[in-house]
Amino acid sequence: MALPIKLSEKERDFGKQIILVYGRPKIGKSTLCSKFEKALFLATEPGLSQLEVFKVNVTSWKIFMDTCKEIAQGKHDFKTIIIDTIDNLIPLLQTFVEEQSEVDYIGDIPHGKGWFLATQELKRVLTKLAMLPYGLVLVSHSKQEEIETKTKKYNRFTIDLSGKNQNAVLNLMDIILFMDSEMKGGEEIGVMRTKPSLYWEAGDKSKLLPEAIEFPPDKPEIVYDVIKKSFGGKKK
Repeated sequence: MALPIKLSEKERDFGKQIILVYGRPKIGKSTLCSKFEKALFLATEPGLSQLEVFKVNVTSWKIFMDTCKEIAQGKHDFKTIIIDTIDNLIPLLQTFVEEQSEVDYIGDIPHGKGWFLATQELKRVLTKLAMLPYGLVLVSHSKQEEIETKTKKYNRFTIDLSGKNQNAVLNLMDIILFMDSEMKGGEEIGVMRTKPSLYWEAGDKSKLLPEAIEFPPDKPEIVYDVIKKSFGGKKK
């Protein structure tokens, strides 16, 4: 393989970004994701019954891996792969590690090796998916963590994963979107946060997105048009 002779270009195709969408239940995460171009949902939990989408029900790590292999072969028209949710995928991975090691609980594998194996496998598979010529979107529920420093104590929203699994997911992302809501003029509105804060996890490597995108609570899908337009794309 020849070594490169010129610098790589910044990826400005919105459809090729690696994105995390997280927020509380029923705020519209899956509805938003259903608007992504030619999306295939890898559904690890119920919740898509009111959406018309292409989906594979993932009830085991083997089904997930078999589906990923088929996706990688490229004999399909899908352009965006959506894991909904990553929270529920990890227990399937842990069950797989338990079965492979013939233990009842992953923590029974000596010296923490079970947790290590699961995290490494998660990193490996997500990295391979991210390198395919498709967009990759991970969906997660939110949780609040208490942060304490020398000078203050506060709560911060992040994804509902812990430890090294959380880091494995967050470090892979190009864009981290936090779906929130707030009161404005006496009414609740939805707000998509795209920039980091002391009080929530978010981020945008492209630096193309507005800091916050407001949306009617019953129409989270309009966020898709705003984000795509920010990348120079036309409304769908």
